[in-house]
Amino acid sequence: MSSPTNVSPHGGIEDRIAFDPSWSATAMLRSDTAKTAFGIRLQSLERGRAELSMAVRDDMVNGFGITHGGMVFTLADTAFAYACNEGENAVVASGVDITFTRASRAGDTLTAVAERRWVSGRNGLYDITVRDQHGDTIAEFRGRSFATDRPLPAS
Repeated sequence: MSSPTNVSPHGGIEDRIAFDPSWSATAMLRSDTAKTAFGIRLQSLERGRAELSMAVRDDMVNGFGITHGGMVFTLADTAFAYACNEGENAVVASGVDITFTRASRAGDTLTAVAERRWVSGRNGLYDITVRDQHGDTIAEFRGRSFATDRPLPAS
């Protein structure tokens, strides 16, 4: 297990994490345009664990004025991806479940913490909790991962 890389909640750490060919999450940082488009910031990263945050914008709420479930899912799924990409090859989701526990709104800051629960062979299980800036749980997400044979893209 590597030592964690952390940063204050006011910014991300993407620029301070060096590419490591034995750690596929570090390759993702260089080309993750979805993370960038949604304003998702990496707060801490270690093998098997990741913490990411996202400010909920006006264009991320639905017709009821609450954060669109797809936005919450995207944050949780992104945290899952960074936590499960622990080795040399690309790891993908084989299935996920999400439970929404309360609403959030534009102006809220959501934080997703993903943690490895189990890995055996090519399969893994990760739990992700999404909380708002008050520490209230917004969603619980469980991801199942599968390690592919695909090598990392050339950096």
